[in-house]
Amino acid sequence: MWNQFFLLEEYTGSDYQYVGKLHSDQDKGDGSLKYILSGDGAGTLFIIDEKTGDIHATRRIDREEKAFYTLRAQAINRRTLRPVEPESEFVIKIHDINDNEPTFPEEFYTASVPEMSVVGTSVVQVTATDADDPSYGNSARVIYSILQGQPYFSVEPETGIIRTALPNMNRENREQYQVVIQAKDMGGQMGGLSGTTTVNITLTDVNDNPPRFPQNTIHLRVPESSPVGTAIGSVKATDADTGKNAEVEYRIIDGDGTDMFDIMTQKDTQEGIITLRKPLDYEMRRLYTLKIEAENTHVDPRFYYLGPFKDTTIVKISVEDVDEPPVFSRSSYLFEVHEDIEVGTIIGTVMARDPDSASSPIRFSLDRHTDLDRVFNIHSGNGSIYTSKPLDREISQWHNLSVIAAEMNNLKDTTRVPVYVRILDVNDNAPQFAVFYDTFVCENARAGQLIQTISAVDKDDPLGGQKFFFSLAAVNSNFTVQDNEVIVVLFAALKRQRKKEPLILSKEDIRDNIVSYNDEGGGEEDTQAFDIGTLRNPAAIEDKKLRRDIIPETLFIPRRTPSAPDNTDVRDFINQRLKEHDIDPSAPPYDSLATYAYEGNDSIAESLSSLESGTTEGDQNYDYLREWGPRFNKLAEMYGGGESDKDAS
Repeated sequence: MWNQFFLLEEYTGSDYQYVGKLHSDQDKGDGSLKYILSGDGAGTLFIIDEKTGDIHATRRIDREEKAFYTLRAQAINRRTLRPVEPESEFVIKIHDINDNEPTFPEEFYTASVPEMSVVGTSVVQVTATDADDPSYGNSARVIYSILQGQPYFSVEPETGIIRTALPNMNRENREQYQVVIQAKDMGGQMGGLSGTTTVNITLTDVNDNPPRFPQNTIHLRVPESSPVGTAIGSVKATDADTGKNAEVEYRIIDGDGTDMFDIMTQKDTQEGIITLRKPLDYEMRRLYTLKIEAENTHVDPRFYYLGPFKDTTIVKISVEDVDEPPVFSRSSYLFEVHEDIEVGTIIGTVMARDPDSASSPIRFSLDRHTDLDRVFNIHSGNGSIYTSKPLDREISQWHNLSVIAAEMNNLKDTTRVPVYVRILDVNDNAPQFAVFYDTFVCENARAGQLIQTISAVDKDDPLGGQKFFFSLAAVNSNFTVQDNEVIVVLFAALKRQRKKEPLILSKEDIRDNIVSYNDEGGGEEDTQAFDIGTLRNPAAIEDKKLRRDIIPETLFIPRRTPSAPDNTDVRDFINQRLKEHDIDPSAPPYDSLATYAYEGNDSIAESLSSLESGTTEGDQNYDYLREWGPRFNKLAEMYGGGESDKDAS
């Protein structure tokens, strides 16, 4: 029957828009058939006259909403309601009209292009879309044009690519541009619909400008007292470029102060900071001249023809005078002086000067914290240091002084210098023995036997080292002294005193007294000695004591005698012992010190310290030792039943 109908979109008439007519070959025109419509929009958007088969659209249709509709139609017998033909499908296509203008996806675009770009450099591409049917007529054919932004930029009509239209566009002259682009359908012909968009174009920077100093000569001032490393000023070259294209490196390329100053680049400010490299001296030099160069660190080879990308300037640096403290001729002083000089003697002189051009007199003084004893003084006018007290090297060998120098017209501005005073030695001290010597010697010492080494000290300090000479008193014939340059030794040459019988020469036979010799006294005859065998217990006192040699391994124990009364007076005891000592033939001829101990009678066996050297004149019976118990068996075996030797009377 049918398969396709066409309908114009956007119908604006007052009546329903006619779409088409359905007709069956079985229709005889007598109204016996009925047409039925089903499918997309049937009964609402599209209606059909069931008698004639005419189809109408009930409202305006927009192709951009739906381009075609698929429906089904059938003719039936009105009376029997049976189909007279099979159901058929047909399509209603909506014919497009130019009812949509081109549109851009963005209302504003942002783009950039390097400055100094060549003509035709692509900046950005813009694209507009048209909702109309591109397959039907020119309703969707878009053409681009530039409405604003000429003569700097152009746009390709078919593609919408924006390009530069002028050469050497300089960012430093103008950085921002606004370009308006139009898109028009119908191939750009009259009556076509159009849309626009705005493109903001920025020229990006390139290094096309060299740095420039604003002045040919720059003047700076710096005090002469500025410490090394002080920043005395800065220079800055301007560069019209931005970012890394404006980065500058500074250097000193010439001048008479290249060894006195340095320059460094401060990255954040792009300034050249001039710093002090060496100390300044106004009196030596008052003006320095530097030639400083500033050069771009990033140079684009495309723009070498615009170079050179550097500039120079002259920097004049004036040194300002500062009142400086005095300066000593030396960093320290060392004076040497003998300890025996008279008070008031000058030991040395310190010198200082005022380094300023207008020289001022100098006043000297001593820091008394370094001379608390006030041993020294100084002449304030000429710096001569002299003694105010006697010196003694043995008390203090070194004196560390601090001398202060100040200008007369500015006493607050001072300088210090250390002064070291060394006290030299003179021989003003007699030698002394290193220690007190208390020498002991046995009476049977062999001649030539070493009995003592003697050393001496001297507080003085001769350069050749200490040398002492030793000698003995002439009356000291029993001893000799030998100086071996290192130690001094005493040798014994004494004779054994004998009363009756000769000395038994055996290793066991020694006298049980200790002799202390002091050669400052009367020699051997005036020697302190005491007999260890001297009775210490008054209960063991006998009337007469005779000299007797004993064997050290054998102890002679006196026979027990009745104990002294408990109330024995100590004074009587001492007097009795003194009497015995006076009549003892073995006692020395001169007075000497004797030591006694009074121990009492608590023990039945009494103290072993009361044992004598056996100076009694008769035989001794020691059998009573066996009565003292097992502890004294050994002594009983040694002495019991034997005869002890008797001393000659």
